[in-house]
Amino acid sequence: MTGRTFTVIENEWITLADGTRLAARIWMPDDADNDPVPAVFEFLPYRKRDGTSPRDESTYPVFAAAGIAGVRVDIRGSGESDGVIDGEYTPLELANACELIAWIAVQKWSNGNVGMMGISWGGFNCLQVAALKPPALKAVISIASTVDRYNDDIHYKNGCHLSAQLSWAATMLAYQSRSPDPAIVGDTWRQMWLERLALEPFFLEEWLQHQRRDAFWKHGSICETFDDFPVPALVIAGWADGYRNTPVKAVEGLGARAKALIGPWIHKYPHFAWPKPRMDFHAEAIAWWNRWLRGEENGVENGPQMRAYIQDGAKPSTWRAQDPGFWIAKPEWTKPEMECFYVEQYGELTPGMPIAGAKDHDRYLRSPLDTGVMAGEWFTLKPDAEMALDQRADDAGSLVLETAPLREAQDYLGQPVLDIEVACDADWANLCARIVDVHPDGTATRVTFGVLNLAHRGGNAEPQPMQHGVKTRVRLVLDAMGYRFRAGHRIRLSLSTAYWPMILPPPFDPGLTIDLASLGLALPKLGRHEVIAVPEPANPDPLPKYRELAPAETARGVERDLTNGLTEYSIYEDTGLCEHPGTGLATRQLRDETWSIAGGDPLSMTGTATWTCDMQREGWFVRTLSTATISCTATDWLVCAHVRAFEGETQIFEKHFEKAVPRDFM
Repeated sequence: MTGRTFTVIENEWITLADGTRLAARIWMPDDADNDPVPAVFEFLPYRKRDGTSPRDESTYPVFAAAGIAGVRVDIRGSGESDGVIDGEYTPLELANACELIAWIAVQKWSNGNVGMMGISWGGFNCLQVAALKPPALKAVISIASTVDRYNDDIHYKNGCHLSAQLSWAATMLAYQSRSPDPAIVGDTWRQMWLERLALEPFFLEEWLQHQRRDAFWKHGSICETFDDFPVPALVIAGWADGYRNTPVKAVEGLGARAKALIGPWIHKYPHFAWPKPRMDFHAEAIAWWNRWLRGEENGVENGPQMRAYIQDGAKPSTWRAQDPGFWIAKPEWTKPEMECFYVEQYGELTPGMPIAGAKDHDRYLRSPLDTGVMAGEWFTLKPDAEMALDQRADDAGSLVLETAPLREAQDYLGQPVLDIEVACDADWANLCARIVDVHPDGTATRVTFGVLNLAHRGGNAEPQPMQHGVKTRVRLVLDAMGYRFRAGHRIRLSLSTAYWPMILPPPFDPGLTIDLASLGLALPKLGRHEVIAVPEPANPDPLPKYRELAPAETARGVERDLTNGLTEYSIYEDTGLCEHPGTGLATRQLRDETWSIAGGDPLSMTGTATWTCDMQREGWFVRTLSTATISCTATDWLVCAHVRAFEGETQIFEKHFEKAVPRDFM
C-alpha cells in the first residue's frame, strides 16, 4: 500500500444534539487539517471494536492512503456507543446518521463532501439516508442491500414468512446483548451493559406485527420514492446472496443516477467474497469517491449502467470456491426481451407461448412439508452448504418440467416470470418456483427461485383469500439471474407447495391443482452486451490475521426420524476464539439453530436459535446466552426469547420475552 500516510484514531466520541455519545473509529490522512479530505462514513450496529474490524482494516487504510478519511460509527446501543438500539432503520437511526454527516462535513480536516457506504445493514441505511437528502452527502456505495424492505429482506417474500426472520432476530438479540469494551468506556461499562440488557427489544415481536406491506415496511423502502433520490449510487450484489434483485431494481428505478454490478458472490465485500472471481473493490470505490467527493473528471459516470457476471454451468458443491463464467456490460439497462416457454401435450417445457383455448391439463401437487432442505440459507456468509446444493432431493417432492437438451447455449440476465392458473381448497397456500440447470450427468443447480403466498397474488398490502376450488391466474416474479445454460443441458422448472425450512408453512396443507395448459414461463434474454474484464484484487488474502485461541467449526445437517415422520434441520456455527493483536480483546460467537417439522402436519413446525457470545481479555470475561424460538397454532405465531448475562461465572442478568401474534394470511 502506497500513497498518503495516515493515522488511526481508535475511538473518537461524537456527541449528538440529544447528548448521546456515539463511538467512531477514524482512519485520517495525515496533514488533513491543512489539506482537507473527503470522508466515507459507515454506520452499523455490528461493533467497530471487534465485529467488523477485519473488514474495516482491509478497506479503510486503503482509502486513507488515497487521501479519503474513513469514519466508522457504531449505532446507539452497540459497541461503545451510548444508549439502546430502538429497532431496524428507525427514524431515530436515520436522523442520527444525518447529524453525523453534518458533523463530518464541518470538521477542519473535511473538504465538506461525504460519501456513505456499507454492506447489508450499512448498505440499507446509506440508501435510506441519501433519500433524506442531507446536504453534505454526495454519493453512496450500497452492497447486498434492498430498495424494498418487505419483499427483498430477511422478513417476508411475496407474503411468505422467511425462517431467516427468526434467525436474524436471534442474531440481533445476541449481538445487542454484548458488553461495551471497558478499555474504551472505562468504569461505566457495566452500567451501560445492564441498560442494554434491560431495554433492548426483541425485534421479532415488532416484525410479526406487520405481516402485510404496510407503512412500517414502506418506511426506508426507497422504491416508494425513487424520484426523490438525489445522489449517484453504486449498487453491488452477488448471485449467491438473497439480495440479488437490488442492483436491477435500482437501475430500473433510479435510472442514470445508479450503476449496478452483480458478481457470483455470497454476502461479503467483493474483494474477499466467494465464490471467485473477486473484484478489485478498493480501486472501484476510490474512483467513485474521487469523482463524486473530489470532482475528479475520471469518467466513472460514463461507465456501463449494468455489469454482471454470467455464471456458466456452475455446479453445486460443499465448498464453491470458483464459479465458471464471464463478465458482461450493458451501457444502458432496459427491460430485457423475454423468451417464453409452455408445456406441450407430453409435458415437456418447450419454447413458445401457451396455446390459447387449449384443453385443461390439471395436475395435483402436494409437496412433502420438508421439501426444501437443499435450499441453503436465504443470505449466505460462506460458500458451503449455506448455498443451494444439488436440487434432485427437493425436486423429488416437486412437479418437474424440463426442456429437451439444449442444442446451443442460452444466456439470460434479469428476472424470470411465471404465469399459471392454480386452484386450492383453502384460503391460501404457498407456491415455490425454481429454475434449475440440469447437467448431462443429472446434477441439478438451482439458478434462481421465487415464492408466492397465493393470498398475496394481487399485492402485499391487502391479501385476499383464494376462492376454494376455483382456478385463479397468478403471476410469480422470480429473483434475478445471470446464467448461461450450456448446450446439452436442460432447463428445468420445479414447482412445489413447500420450501422448508427457508419458507415457513401455512397452517394448512391443501395442495394445489395446477393447470399445465395455462403455464407460461418467461426467461430474460441477455441481449446485446459487451464481454468485459473486471479487475481482481492484487491481494488474494486481504483480511488481517488475528491470533486464534480456539479454532472455528461449522456443521449443517438433516436428520429424518423415519419411525415418527419427523425431519430436523440443524445449523452449528462457531467463529472460534480470536484475539485482536492491537487491543487484546478476544471474542467468540456460537450459533446453534434447529428447525423441525412432522410430515403432514404444518402446525408441528418449530424453530430454535441459541447464541453464546463471549468477550474476554486478561482478568475480564463476560458472556451472554440468548435463545429465540418460534412455533405456531392454526391462528397464532408463538414466539419467545430468553437472555442471560454472566460476568465471570456469576449470572448478573436474566430476561424473558413471550408473545402470541395472530397470523394474518401467513
